[in-house]
Amino acid sequence: MNRLRRSDRWLVHHEGVQRALCDAADPLVVDLGYGARPNTTFELAQRLATVRPDRRVVGLEIDPERVVPARDGVSFACGGFELAGLRPVLVRAFNVLRQYPENAVADAWATMRERLAPGGLILEGTCDELGRRCAWVLLDAERPRTLTLAWDPFTVSTPSDVAPRLPKALIHHNVPGEPVHALLQAADRAWAWAAPHAVYGPRARWHAALERLHADGLPVTVPRRRMRDCVLTVPWEIVAPR
Repeated sequence: MNRLRRSDRWLVHHEGVQRALCDAADPLVVDLGYGARPNTTFELAQRLATVRPDRRVVGLEIDPERVVPARDGVSFACGGFELAGLRPVLVRAFNVLRQYPENAVADAWATMRERLAPGGLILEGTCDELGRRCAWVLLDAERPRTLTLAWDPFTVSTPSDVAPRLPKALIHHNVPGEPVHALLQAADRAWAWAAPHAVYGPRARWHAALERLHADGLPVTVPRRRMRDCVLTVPWEIVAPR
């Protein structure tokens, strides 16, 4: 339970996601591939209610035996990347593509994007079993927009420790000469540079590291609000495989 809390927190504070939900005539959200238990689907519904109280959430699973009865305003159905014919304004697909080959990613993204409602967004990513290391791509109907890495400030030693949880589109490209590898190395250098800030805690240290990355010319997002997680968001163009 609660393993997707970091991506959920990011979602509810993201201006683009807020705008997509608030502007939608039908605030339909699909949670694709919720797994053996739909706990994370209920958690997503609860958190998105702070943005749009009348949101509708549908959990989809490719395995019919995992489809459970509706409860607490959340319904469930059998479906895959075609999204069961629904037209959601937001799709979350976590730990789904990890089991597919890399050459299946583009088709899966395209299939989901074709089903989006106008202005819709997709969050596709991966996390570890406890949700301490997470990474996801935000896509719209046209293309991937950003990559975000998020991790527990107290259990992850360096930003590059998140590498084993990179999305399928990137995980095999974390090698010298590839942009995502360069990003992780730059993040580790900034983290080391910010070591004097460790006395104020890992969150303060990471904020200083983000400011260093920004000063070095990387188009990273430096959040203004106080963050519970260490988060690194960059435009997709910065990490797109060569």
